[in-house]
Amino acid sequence: MIRSVITGCGGHLPGEPVTNDALAALHGLDTSDSWIVERTGIRQRHIAEPGVTASDLGTIAAREAMESAGIAAADVDLVIVATATPDSAFPATAVRIQQKLGVTRGFAFDLAAACAGFIYAMGVADSLIRTGQARCALVIGTEVYSRILDWTDRGTCVLFGDGAGAVVLRADEGRGNASDRGILSTHLHADGRHGDILQVEGGAGSTGGPGLLRMAGRDVFRHAVQKLAGVVDEALAANGLGHGDVTWLVPHQANIRIIEAVGKKLQLPPGHVVVTVDRHANTSAASIPLALNEAWRDGRIRQGDLVLMEAIGGGLTWGAALARI
Repeated sequence: MIRSVITGCGGHLPGEPVTNDALAALHGLDTSDSWIVERTGIRQRHIAEPGVTASDLGTIAAREAMESAGIAAADVDLVIVATATPDSAFPATAVRIQQKLGVTRGFAFDLAAACAGFIYAMGVADSLIRTGQARCALVIGTEVYSRILDWTDRGTCVLFGDGAGAVVLRADEGRGNASDRGILSTHLHADGRHGDILQVEGGAGSTGGPGLLRMAGRDVFRHAVQKLAGVVDEALAANGLGHGDVTWLVPHQANIRIIEAVGKKLQLPPGHVVVTVDRHANTSAASIPLALNEAWRDGRIRQGDLVLMEAIGGGLTWGAALARI
């Protein structure tokens, strides 16, 4: 049985950290560090310089992941980029990254599922590898959310940051059980009835032109806790596993309260939940691969560990991926 094994990780955060106080002063926001930390857990974020694009950030993260996996451009036959802030309507940001990396074989495309984009991209890449259409995939989440924020809205602009993360997935033989290395399963969901509670108004094909991010925070929080708890149980049940089998939770980094709620449901000690929201803020599709990369490189995540990843984003879209490292 073919399995998609994570063989390398990479990440990139642009520029120097921007603290809550610095952000408030820069944009004249009526807020404070204590207000932001208490409600979100966020202390700082990174903001891309003018002219720096999602493909620029994604290329750096992808190169680092390739070095980590010990592969060359000639080995890659699939590039999937999860992003809500592409360089352009087309060509795809994935194609631009493909060119910058010198990848000349296989295929590349973008995937739009907002903050759940990386989980969706992992699911698609895993399916393509399992069916033999690819053997070595770069799965990248990259965002420049600073370009779509309303800097007069303190309820949203303090929540997000820019960055990119990437993983290398390679085809490997497995026995088809939960002890095998690789992605055990992915579980993807969407419910368009709730699309308006987290959205960017307008876009390339809109009559109103490009717009800014809008969010009904309380509604998003309520759906997040409920839907993430459900998809976590779904992923474990599909593999005949329980909460005690999870070594690490690598969640979407949106809000510390949501992260803690899911960790508590899994009965995981705080030391086994990877948290970067305090330093990265919400980097949307980049948040899970950035957090995974950090724990991978500092030695917390080791071969044999069972890693559960979950996210929810605009759409609403949500999902989980379960992987044995």
